[in-house]
This record gives sequence, structure tokens and C-alpha cells, in this order.
Amino acid sequence: MSTFTDPLEVVILDQARQGRLEAKLLAGFAYHVGALGSGEVISVPAGFVTDFASVPRGFWNLEPPMGDAAKAAVVHDFLYQTQGTGLWFGSRRITRAKPYSRAEADGVFREALGVLGVPSWKRFVLWAAVRAGGAGGWGG
Repeated sequence: MSTFTDPLEVVILDQARQGRLEAKLLAGFAYHVGALGSGEVISVPAGFVTDFASVPRGFWNLEPPMGDAAKAAVVHDFLYQTQGTGLWFGSRRITRAKPYSRAEADGVFREALGVLGVPSWKRFVLWAAVRAGGAGGWGG
């Protein structure tokens, strides 16, 4: 089974992105895609800034930004901000030989939601939302 190997340690920033809170990672953390020991690891570095789950305010009763999906959302934000390359200040933070496509990044998000115990119906809804509305965030 896939796994997160570290706790998520953040500090909430005073700034906001499009009305959403932002947080900076105080320590890096890793997500093992597919299974622990798979060799495919996404390492989100300390200093990375995230807005967690980019859920419109009207849907926060379904999934607040720092809800069940928080760790998966940080990995997803990292893949989106680096356009799947994992390049962060000159260092490659993914062990995979080729970059993730947007669809693959969304698949990693869905998989990571399962690792976090998010119910299957909610995983589908969150995944479908990023598939439908995430194109504008790719690389941004």
C-alpha cells in the first residue's frame, strides 16, 4: 500500500491566495506512490507553500481546505506547481524518471486520498473536481 512517511508540519502564513489560507512546510515529507518500497517517491520539500485543498468556500462542509485530504492536497499542489517534474530550486524531488502528466498527478491525489482513509465516494468527488477544474492550476 502507498504511504506517507512523515508528519505534515506547517506554519500558516498571513497572506492568502485567491482568498484561501496558505501554509509553508516547516519540514519536508514524502509520499511513496503505489507502495512503500516501490521506489517511486514524491518528496515535498520544507519551504513549499500550499493552500491545501482548493475547494470553493461553498463546499467546505464537504471538504475544508485542511480536512481529510490535507496531505494528499499538498502532494497534489507540489506536482501541479512543478508541472509534474518535481523540480524545486534546481533539485529533483521525485524519483520517477519522467515527469507526471496532469492526469497522473490527479491519479496520485486519488490514491493518496485512499491512503488517508477518505471514503471512496468522496475520493471520486474530489478527484473529479480536480480533473474538471484543475487545468488552470497546472504550473501555477
